[in-house]
Amino acid sequence: MYGTSENDPQAPQQPEKNPQKEQKSDLVEKIQELGQTSVPDMGQSNIHCMTIVGQIEGHMQLPPQNKTTKYEHIIPQLVAIEQNPKIEGLLLVLNTVGGDVEAGLAISEMVASMSKPTVTLVLGGGHSIGVPIAVAANYAYIAETATMTIHPVRLTGLVIGVPQTFEYLDKMQERVVNFVTKHSSVSEEKFKELMFSKGNLTRDIGTNVVGTDAVSYGLINEVGGIGQALAKLNELIEQYKKEKPEGDVIQ
Repeated sequence: MYGTSENDPQAPQQPEKNPQKEQKSDLVEKIQELGQTSVPDMGQSNIHCMTIVGQIEGHMQLPPQNKTTKYEHIIPQLVAIEQNPKIEGLLLVLNTVGGDVEAGLAISEMVASMSKPTVTLVLGGGHSIGVPIAVAANYAYIAETATMTIHPVRLTGLVIGVPQTFEYLDKMQERVVNFVTKHSSVSEEKFKELMFSKGNLTRDIGTNVVGTDAVSYGLINEVGGIGQALAKLNELIEQYKKEKPEGDVIQ
């Protein structure tokens, strides 16, 4: 007899699904990955939140113990945000020590050239090449206790002691200065004064700018937190919708 009946004890038994066990494994996975039991659902939100944290990694891979933001991860996300019709605005949260100059400028240019409304929020720190990223959005906020370190561009590794090396550094520095002054209210003279200030930093030249000072210098628009940043972004989204010509299709 080739067939088997449902009551046949010899028939292979199908393992029963235990919904409680599946639910428990999902819960354990969330705790392991995120350190919390529940995660807010962002599926229906029209705002995308992106974080720039740790050190901005460029063409050279940093050691595994370093917390990094890789530009090859950020740039495709920015392209996807620009293309996705469901996303109407970008909130960029920064807590970075800086990093690779060209990678930071690449991210800054991408953010600045987006057609959708963008708001940046500096929490903790937006140091070094984090400064251009912070000012790249349509509107920038900084927490009252957050700081931004402004200092000259430097090279690490093998440096060839020829005049061309200095010229290369100077041109790269001018790119940073031009971008920051173009996308904020700070003057070139004031920014360079902060950049080359002596005695402010213990082991370097430059200036450590605290939240309220960053606003007074014209680097950042306003002191605020997540609530103010989201309120401003929603305001910019509504303004964008009114100014946007009818019949525009985003692909």
